[in-house]
Amino acid sequence: MREPGSGAGHSLSIVVPLRDEEDNVLPLVTQVQAALAGAPWPWQLILVDDGSRDRTSERIREAVAAGPRHLSGAILRRGFGQTAAMQAGIDLARGTVIATLDGDLQNNPHDIVRMVRRLLDEDLDLLVGWRRARRDGLWRRLPSRLGNRLIGVLTGVPLHDYGCTLKVYRAAVLRRVRLYGEMHRFIPSWMATLTSPDRIREEEVSHFPRRHGRSKYGTYGLGRAAKVLLDLLTMAFFVRFRASPGHFFGRIGLGCGGAGLAALGWLAWQKLGEGAAIAGRPLLLLGILLVVIGVQFVCTGILTELLARTWFEAGGAPAYLVRETVGGSGEDLPSHQRPRTARERP
Repeated sequence: MREPGSGAGHSLSIVVPLRDEEDNVLPLVTQVQAALAGAPWPWQLILVDDGSRDRTSERIREAVAAGPRHLSGAILRRGFGQTAAMQAGIDLARGTVIATLDGDLQNNPHDIVRMVRRLLDEDLDLLVGWRRARRDGLWRRLPSRLGNRLIGVLTGVPLHDYGCTLKVYRAAVLRRVRLYGEMHRFIPSWMATLTSPDRIREEEVSHFPRRHGRSKYGTYGLGRAAKVLLDLLTMAFFVRFRASPGHFFGRIGLGCGGAGLAALGWLAWQKLGEGAAIAGRPLLLLGILLVVIGVQFVCTGILTELLARTWFEAGGAPAYLVRETVGGSGEDLPSHQRPRTARERP
């Protein structure tokens, strides 16, 4: 059955991760309530406190007590990071559409309604905010631009602003993605493994200077850059080889093994055909080493294929995601011919 369009039947959940944002919580809630006052869908705002050391959790409780119909909160036991906080909010979300928003008042909640309408009207799975007129310093904009280009090249999903937290998702697809590490900025690439990149679009959004405090999630440094780079390499691997990791390791193994066999074959021709001494040649050791490495990579590829099959089959995670079904359900077929439901399966 096809998912409903932009008419009735949809609901919206807005997830906001927060850390040490006590001065921003109540103004943020006020802005969201004003922006969603005329929204045609039921909506909820989920505030997630990611181990704040100030009074952020108290402000969340105050906001929820004042507006329990639309607001809910989650107080994490400690600071797990922005990605984990975002995943906690997504797990609590009940809407058919999920929006994520920064808690620093730099995003404009009034952009949300426009983005949700476009997502539903154009039947998209993800709409990414693009801070074209970004109100941050050069020391933040320059690394972001370089990172966006690198992510686009490695993952095959070119976007102008991966780092913008303001995004709108179709919940049925987003819930198939589990977030770890610093993976929240790579959600568009993760979703591209489940849906067509044509169903991922960008939308220009407003961006304001920070009013209170300083960023707790956006501090740049060598340590953070190293984490992002490692997550990017992991992301690129999963995008291209998630269902067939053996191809990745197998190519490396065949390349190394082939080069080693070529070197050993040439040395064998030198020895047998021309009688040359090869025992002391470094190429002999290099050829043997390349063959051994090639065999190890091929074996690693076989093991990863076994793990992938175990994940997809035993773990109940299919390698596909159905967008819609058409035609009959097969109810008029004999039971031995009908596709069996979960209850009918042995």
